[in-house]
Amino acid sequence: MSTSWVLSCADLFDGESHRKNQSLIIENGIIADICDAADASSIEDQVSLESGVIAPGYVDLQVNGGGGVLFNDAPTVETIRTMCDAHALFGTTSLLPTLITDTPEVTSKAIEAAILAQEQNLPGFLGLHLEGPHLDPAKHGAHDPAFIRAMSDDDMQELLSAKQKLAHMMVTVAPASVSGEQITKLSDAGIIVSLGHSSTTYDKAQEAAGAGATCVTHLFNAMSALTHREPGLVGAALQNENLYAGLIADGIHVDPAVITIALNAKRGGKKIFLVTDAMSTIGTDQKSFFLKGRKITRANGRLELSDGTLAGADLDMNAAVNYISDIIDLGADEALRMAALYPARCIGAQSGIGEIKVGGSANFVHRSHEGEMLGCWRSGQKIV
Repeated sequence: MSTSWVLSCADLFDGESHRKNQSLIIENGIIADICDAADASSIEDQVSLESGVIAPGYVDLQVNGGGGVLFNDAPTVETIRTMCDAHALFGTTSLLPTLITDTPEVTSKAIEAAILAQEQNLPGFLGLHLEGPHLDPAKHGAHDPAFIRAMSDDDMQELLSAKQKLAHMMVTVAPASVSGEQITKLSDAGIIVSLGHSSTTYDKAQEAAGAGATCVTHLFNAMSALTHREPGLVGAALQNENLYAGLIADGIHVDPAVITIALNAKRGGKKIFLVTDAMSTIGTDQKSFFLKGRKITRANGRLELSDGTLAGADLDMNAAVNYISDIIDLGADEALRMAALYPARCIGAQSGIGEIKVGGSANFVHRSHEGEMLGCWRSGQKIV
C-alpha cells in the first residue's frame, strides 16, 4: 500500500540552489516528485511550511556516539540505532558510526553490527567508519596507543570481506602503518581511504593519495602541520585536488582564521566537508563519561581527557552549520552543502543522499533563516 503525502514550502534549497513555493510529493519515504505547490493540491495529506527553508538532511561521516552511548563501548545494532536517532534531532539523517582504535575483537564486533544494521535497513545508517587502529603512534590524540598497530594481511582481508556486505565503508589510516599497496587494494575494493592521525611528510602523503587515498580525517587535528619547509599532511590535503577533507567546526578544534585560510586555499573545488566527531554527549546532559577506562570531562563546549587532550567533540551538525555560516561568514547555502552534499560526494553516496531530488530519500531539515532547527524528516518520517 502506497503512503503519499505532500510537504509544501516557501523556500526549498535542494543542495545546489533555491526554488520558491515548491511541493515535495513523498511516497513510501522517497521523493516521487517536486512541483509547484498548486500542482500537488489533489493529495489529501498536506504539510505546509510558510517560513524557513527546507534543505537536505545532514550527512556525518565521523560519529563516535550520541544519545548517551559510544560505539566503542557497545558495538551493536542497538547502539547504532541510538546514535542515529540522537543525531537526527539535530538534522543528521545519514551517518557513519565510527569506531576509534580498539582491540581486534571489538573491531570485528563493530563490523558485524554494521552489516546487521544494513541488513535491517536501519534508518539513518549509511555505512561504517573505522578510525584506526592503523595509525601513527606519534599522533594518537585520544586514541589508546597500546592498540595502534600496522595493518596485517588478516586485517586487510577482514576489511575487504566487510566491504562486500556494506554499501559504504571508510577507514582512517596513517602511511606509517599502511603501505601504498594496501591502500590501493582497499581503494580498488570501494573502501574510502582517509589519511589521519599521522606525522607523515608531504611527499609521503601525496604518495598515499596516488595509491588511492581520497580523504583526510579532521583536517589540522592530529596530523603533521603546514610549515614553510615541510608542508606535511595539511599541505597535501590543501594542495591535492583529489583529496576531500573533513573539518570539525566548533571554534575549539580549529581556529576560525585557519578555517577561512583552508577554504580559500583548497584546490579541487568544494571538497572540505563538516564532521562532528561527536561522542556520547549529543542529545544528553552528560557531564562526563569513560572511554576505555579514561575519564572524559565535558565543560565549556570541550571534551577533554585529564591531561587536556581533546577527545572528540561536543558538537551537533546544525551547530557546525551555523558556525560556518555565521562565524566564518560563508553563508548558509555553502554551510549546508558542507554538511550534506560534499560528504555525500566524498563517499559516493547513492543519488538523493545529501541533496533533495526526485527519486532520492525523503531526508530533509527545516531551518529558520537564523539557523534554528525547526524540523527533520528521515525517509519521510518526521523526527522532530
